[in-house]
Amino acid sequence: MYYPASALLIEAMVLSTVEKHDSYGYEISQVVKRVANIKESTMYPILSKLEKGNFLSAYSAEYQGRNRKYYSLTEEGKNQLAFLREEWEAYRDAIDEIVEGSVEQ
Repeated sequence: MYYPASALLIEAMVLSTVEKHDSYGYEISQVVKRVANIKESTMYPILSKLEKGNFLSAYSAEYQGRNRKYYSLTEEGKNQLAFLREEWEAYRDAIDEIVEGSVEQ
């Protein structure tokens, strides 16, 4: 996509992805990459930041003979996601008004 995604929008997408089910870094990055030009190597610092902020918790589980780090949404993460969704809706609505030409001057 042509429009860049902000760091907070990427965080909202990560939290939304993990809200549905526990997930691992590569899987999360593939979802986010649908709309954001982001490398997998960039995703891990974001996941670490969200974990340190207590928005995500992590655990290891074996998959095909290897340990994989999974992330799950914490209560604080659910609250942060609700906040980010409200902010996104307000932002999106304001952008739509301007782009669609319905803003009164």
